Amino acid sequence: MQGILYDDFSFWIFVLVTLVMGGAAGFSTGRAIAQTWRPGWHLVVSALTLGVAVRFIHYALFEASFLTVQYYVIDTLLVLLAGFVGFRLTRVKQMTARYRWLYEATSPFTWRAAVARSDGARLT
Repeated sequence: MQGILYDDFSFWIFVLVTLVMGGAAGFSTGRAIAQTWRPGWHLVVSALTLGVAVRFIHYALFEASFLTVQYYVIDTLLVLLAGFVGFRLTRVKQMTARYRWLYEATSPFTWRAAVARSDGARLT
């Protein structure tokens, strides 16, 4: 996998920097964007910036290449994936908690309109 996903000398450096540190930053960014009710495209812009930060950490601490498109794209996609998870988990929680009478969670990542009975009570 070295040379395809990462250019460091150790797989554990890739796991630490990209998956743990970059993933945590992406997840937190996704949560923050959802909590402030911003649209999802803000997450993409933020992930592009975080991808540069992850590449810089690889470069500065572990002497990996900095301006390599392949590794930047991989790092950015993994950060974006973690950000999307944080965004959707938070948005589902927001929609089902603030608008209980309108929506119900169907999974950790989705919600649907609540079904109402003829007397106004909600069916679950």
